Amino acid sequence: MINPTATGSDKLFRKVLAFSAALIAGIALVAGVVGFLAAGTDGLVSALIGASIALIFASLTALSVWLGGRLPLGGFYAVVMGGWLLKVVIFLAIIAVLKNASFINGPVLFFALVASILGSLAIDSWLFLKARITIEPK
Repeated sequence: MINPTATGSDKLFRKVLAFSAALIAGIALVAGVVGFLAAGTDGLVSALIGASIALIFASLTALSVWLGGRLPLGGFYAVVMGGWLLKVVIFLAIIAVLKNASFINGPVLFFALVASILGSLAIDSWLFLKARITIEPK
């Protein structure tokens, strides 16, 4: 349901989240099939984990920038930097847990993660560059 009072930035962040989710789902599908053909079930699971990690991180990025945009400049930097630090800690924890997992195929996980990250960055850039957001005085 579309909120009639949504601002231009609200609409932009909804698009970013929707497009990123769709792209990462497509990458998960393709990487899952390729991973399954290359490494069996371990490849499939690795591809899905890699795409899931990218989806979580892309969502956290969009949400932190959206939330920070509602705050004064100092608050914006605090939320975005805090979100970045949180993502680093979460990423290190996930890698530490998955490091010795027997069901992980490293190359499949890596390539699914990289493709998903690069795709979400491309979507962020593309949507931001084509956005038409009016600046309203506060």
